[in-house]
Amino acid sequence: MQRRALLRTVAGASSVGIGLNLGPGVSSRSAVASAAQESYEPLGSVPVDGACEVVVGDDRETAYLATVDGFATVDVSDPTDPQVLADRRGLLEDVQNEDRSFTEILDVEVSGDRLIVPGPANPGGPNVFHGFFQYDVSDPANPTLIGEPVETGYHLHNCFLDGDRLYLPRNEVGQNRRPNAVEIYDLSGDDPQRLGEWSLLDHEPRWDDVVEPFLWYLHDVTVHDEIAVLPFWNAGTYLVDVSDPSDPTYVSHVSETSLEEQLEISDAEMMDYYTGLPGNDHYGALDDTGSILAVGREAWVTDAPEADRHGGIDLYDVIDLENPVHATTIDAPETPNGAYEAGQWTTSHNFELRDGLLYSSWYRGGVKLHDLSTLEEPQEIAAWRDPSVAAFWTARVLEPSATFVASSTPILPNAGTEGTLYVFASEAGEQVDPPSFDAADGSGSGTGDGGNETEPGESGNETDAENETGDDDGNQSEDGPEDDDSDPTPGFTAAGAAGVVGGTLALEAWRRRR
Repeated sequence: MQRRALLRTVAGASSVGIGLNLGPGVSSRSAVASAAQESYEPLGSVPVDGACEVVVGDDRETAYLATVDGFATVDVSDPTDPQVLADRRGLLEDVQNEDRSFTEILDVEVSGDRLIVPGPANPGGPNVFHGFFQYDVSDPANPTLIGEPVETGYHLHNCFLDGDRLYLPRNEVGQNRRPNAVEIYDLSGDDPQRLGEWSLLDHEPRWDDVVEPFLWYLHDVTVHDEIAVLPFWNAGTYLVDVSDPSDPTYVSHVSETSLEEQLEISDAEMMDYYTGLPGNDHYGALDDTGSILAVGREAWVTDAPEADRHGGIDLYDVIDLENPVHATTIDAPETPNGAYEAGQWTTSHNFELRDGLLYSSWYRGGVKLHDLSTLEEPQEIAAWRDPSVAAFWTARVLEPSATFVASSTPILPNAGTEGTLYVFASEAGEQVDPPSFDAADGSGSGTGDGGNETEPGESGNETDAENETGDDDGNQSEDGPEDDDSDPTPGFTAAGAAGVVGGTLALEAWRRRR
């Protein structure tokens, strides 16, 4: 119980239930967050075109955002006035590879002075670069490319950087590698060196024999104290010891489903079970004490028996890492229409746990702040939403116990939300008269494609699994449009935008294989 006791001590010291007590020695910019607000509102914001994932640098003064066709750096030293420092697009032009495309960049990771930019989130054709770029961001206003881009040969929806060690979720079908694994690289030398990998098949080989790979897709990876958290969608979330990267070892896992249950899913039911509860382990992370595991389930309302709501966040007591204990579930905000194509998304997305607080994003359901002092009864102490303009991709701690950042994305289908980076106070508060979802009825001004409103499955917004996708060579099927690698998806249309959200990319890979 030592770690849990420490957690409660920290949380109590923060006085999160009645507002933060910043105390002496806190920086002047932190004090901005302590000023009482009549209504809980953002402290500041700045537009960032195509914003997706955001991470915070070690200096706690710079935020880094994936922007679909590049990345941006933002000065957040003044929470009330964030400023874009650099906005890089067309990254392959920096290395004279204009005949290829590199887009669908939904994630970035930073550690020290190194920024990783991975992509694409979807499998692409022969003229698409698959891999990652490294940048020196010692001067965030002038990121400098480190070496040559590294080709992996597979798409990258997410990654995780811890010092010189890079973790890459590898999901692929039909190549001479085990599918759905995490690969580990050492970046300390001039050329990245592959150290090892771990696949779900190392624990249960039968997943490869009988279940379609997209049902056990490795969506993301986070690492804390050499314990990797690996959400394998309907197979559950696995804790793996990566202290020896050449020989990672299974520790434990949590799951709402079983292999046997997945075997019973028919082809006609695949989409319902892939996008609806139970399962749908999308993002997982340990808190800073290593005693709490949170698993976000990105899911929508479907015809599956239990898929009657958006997915929330499950909290587990993992003081004993080998024996996780489910503590409670934080449900997603309610919305009039929870179907994928309706655009009223309030499912759980990315989050962070720090100092006894859970910072979470819920797309158009907004951002939330929970006090986890009593894990079995988390208390929502602050929330903000504006579903007509904001769909939050993630929430990340800026200055611990003082401020956090959250990125709103424009790439949701049928939403018309905007790419923006927001800064909030890490304190208790209540938004006065939060906007209802009545205005967010799926009839937004567009899908992030410059305001062109389309319906799912129509040209320009192809999100439905029933739409044809490419064959094994990356070319479109004979019933669909031809692949156009010259289009870097600047308007976030087709699979380059809505199709990548929610893991639809895995469905595309599955259809290619079939």
